[in-house]
Amino acid sequence: MGETRTWPAVAVASAITLICAIVGGIAASAAVAELTRGPSRAELREAQAAETALRWERWPVGRVFPASLAYNSEQGGRELARRVGVSTRTDCRSAVDTAAVRALRAAGCRAVLRATYLDGLQGVVVTIGVAAFPDAARARTALAAFPREGAPVPGLRALPFPGTVTDRFTAGGRQAATVRQAGPYLVLTTAGQVDGRPARGVGQQRATIFSFAGDLAGDVAAILTAPVSPDCRAREWQC
Repeated sequence: MGETRTWPAVAVASAITLICAIVGGIAASAAVAELTRGPSRAELREAQAAETALRWERWPVGRVFPASLAYNSEQGGRELARRVGVSTRTDCRSAVDTAAVRALRAAGCRAVLRATYLDGLQGVVVTIGVAAFPDAARARTALAAFPREGAPVPGLRALPFPGTVTDRFTAGGRQAATVRQAGPYLVLTTAGQVDGRPARGVGQQRATIFSFAGDLAGDVAAILTAPVSPDCRAREWQC
């Protein structure tokens, strides 16, 4: 004869089934909530950092290096430095002196963008470089490869353009330099005079003649790290 299930057994089985259904419903609700919730503050910060670190690659060059940049002149007025040209090469090795290459590579240098500007009086040439790294910590590590007291060597290589007034601005004509960190980037400058005179032949130099290069670097740094509200629906955002 077959066994007859008693009411207590049926009740236990029903209770177990009900509990499983409740647990399954809770798990499903949690999964739906996880999939439909908005990004947390931490996730938004991570998305912001990731988007900023890729601007060098995704932005058009004219956005990184505008056609003109304003600066404070020696006389105290506002002048415009105009962009002469942008390098087509972005590899880290060709953009800096050999002595700095190893440090950049060790820090994970992705690229170095360079553009050359001419001051308002057309007497001073400034090459600006943007070295891109995976994150701010690695950029900070690479900062130690460059002198902090304004010496141009080892540093960013000059970028002259043949057929323009900058064509005599070569390695020997570099007279001053700056370097600063901006998030996952280092923004470097190297400056000299349009006649290409070597630094050793200048003698006592006015310290302020190249000081505006720091203004240009500051503007480029601000452009590259300007905060924006994450748009998680856009392709360039991951949040």
